[in-house]
Amino acid sequence: MQIKISARHGHLDPETQQFIRDKAEKLTTLFNRLTSIEVVVDREHDLQTVEFNVSAEHKHDFVAKEKQADLRTAVDLALDKLDAQLRKYKERIQDHHRR
Repeated sequence: MQIKISARHGHLDPETQQFIRDKAEKLTTLFNRLTSIEVVVDREHDLQTVEFNVSAEHKHDFVAKEKQADLRTAVDLALDKLDAQLRKYKERIQDHHRR
């Protein structure tokens, strides 16, 4: 799986990049068919905007975006959204196979 982290209007220090990478890798424990994760951090004005674009097998894409003053809070909230999307998708797949 490929994780790409980029920043707009500024740069991210290695510690912050590692924090985001560690959090993003936890998504694979929930759904192991992920192919790539792209994270875009926009540090414009006072708000930190974090956008996760997650690609899974069979051309399914999941997107979560969050704006907060604190970057780590924004990452956690965006990952909570992704977690809900992945759980719902996984449940739908498993339910479909049972029928």
